[in-house]
Amino acid sequence: MKTKQIFILLFCFGLVLSGIHPKEYFTWFLEVSPAIIGFIILTFTNKKFPFTNFTYFFILLHCYILFLGGHYTYAEVPVFDWIKDTFNHSRNNYDKLGHFAQGFVPAMITRELFIRKNVVANKNYFNFIIISICLAISGAYEWIEWWVSIGTGEGGDAFLGTQGYVWDTQSDMLLATIGASCMLLFLSKKHDDAINNLEP
Repeated sequence: MKTKQIFILLFCFGLVLSGIHPKEYFTWFLEVSPAIIGFIILTFTNKKFPFTNFTYFFILLHCYILFLGGHYTYAEVPVFDWIKDTFNHSRNNYDKLGHFAQGFVPAMITRELFIRKNVVANKNYFNFIIISICLAISGAYEWIEWWVSIGTGEGGDAFLGTQGYVWDTQSDMLLATIGASCMLLFLSKKHDDAINNLEP
């Protein structure tokens, strides 16, 4: 079985498992929707532009973060409740992991597109543009959370997941920026190796 087929099976397994008796089905649907949309897009673009397995692995990891958050809601993931109680945090910070991944994984996707399609001619601006795109994606997602919350009232509170934290939106975008920066700082070399070893 090929690596991509294993990833697809793992994606389907995680999606189905997360949908078994979640905390709220409406919140579950909202949280896993980006993963489903991403899966559809990657499926239709796979023949024209297959990403490296290295990138697909991190995309799958991000999907599992979404699945877990969808199942429990981001404010009630048990492991992060334990972290909150153990380290006297004021809130469950699982959503911050999600927003870190929201910067980390798009940075990897954007970087691979830029390199393989030779999008950016001046490499001096390469990382700046990638981080800017990731920050724009994060900002757009915050708009979506806001619109859903306004449109659904109390039904969207679990999706918004501020937990009463007044700086939630700003900290979400900061974590996405940190995630994108970490990807570029720590995994660029391994990413380059994966791209160079990609079969034509």
